[in-house]
Amino acid sequence: MQWFGRRESDNVEDDRGGGGGGRFALGGGIVSIIALAIYYFTGVDTSQLLNQVATNTQPRTELRAADPNAPEDKQKQFVRVVLADTEDIWTKIFNEMGRTYQQPRMVLFTDAVQSGCGNASSATGPFYCPADAKVYIDLSFYDELQNRFGAAGDFAQAYVIAHEVGHHVQNLLGTSAKVDQARRRLSETQYNKLSVKLELQADFYAGVWAHYEQNLKNVLDPGDIEEALNAANAIGDDRLQKQAQGHVEPDSFTHGTSAQRMYWFKKGYETGDINQGNTFANEE
Repeated sequence: MQWFGRRESDNVEDDRGGGGGGRFALGGGIVSIIALAIYYFTGVDTSQLLNQVATNTQPRTELRAADPNAPEDKQKQFVRVVLADTEDIWTKIFNEMGRTYQQPRMVLFTDAVQSGCGNASSATGPFYCPADAKVYIDLSFYDELQNRFGAAGDFAQAYVIAHEVGHHVQNLLGTSAKVDQARRRLSETQYNKLSVKLELQADFYAGVWAHYEQNLKNVLDPGDIEEALNAANAIGDDRLQKQAQGHVEPDSFTHGTSAQRMYWFKKGYETGDINQGNTFANEE
């Protein structure tokens, strides 16, 4: 991805090294994604991931600056460029729909953070909180993405941001609120299926963004889409569950299989049409 030297978003808050308000309390009421309106990126059991993070330390990616508190390190510049591109593209799409796009903010944190949806640790992965319309990310997640999940490349990292911004789009369009309302009358298994559809739509919106990233800005390098698809494949529920516990439990899926995530991202990229992303009416 050709990102260096391009416009950077001003909607980024750097809270790295700030402590973030304590560790994420497993079992402390944070059981459901939408119950606290937090949309986790990885969808794996957080207790397992916490254990992995505690027992494994991976080297930083090339983009990561040696000093995580450096005000203009390369990783921060990168995410600011990606966020700026999402601002440009979603503003254009919303304008075409006769709507106004309200830009989200991104919070960079280390270890743990206090969000509008409550406390969260870096072990949960990047997430979006509708309560304050902010995307939260500990940049060390990119080390996990590359070294643990085998999804290397700057566009794989961009896909992470685009997916979370996709949740912001759902929030603005009212989709998130409808799913939250439906949850109150559904069983856990039924709700998980609805959650999968919500996550797959966020993948679709990430693909729509990638479509315009190429067709409007012409900044993608050969292999970038493959990097994003590889990331989508690496973080499918079926693959993560197989790696974590040795077997797959479809009723507990919350984000979709690897095949589903790749399908919807690719569909968004190929069509560039936000109207083609009704995952709630499609069984793919």
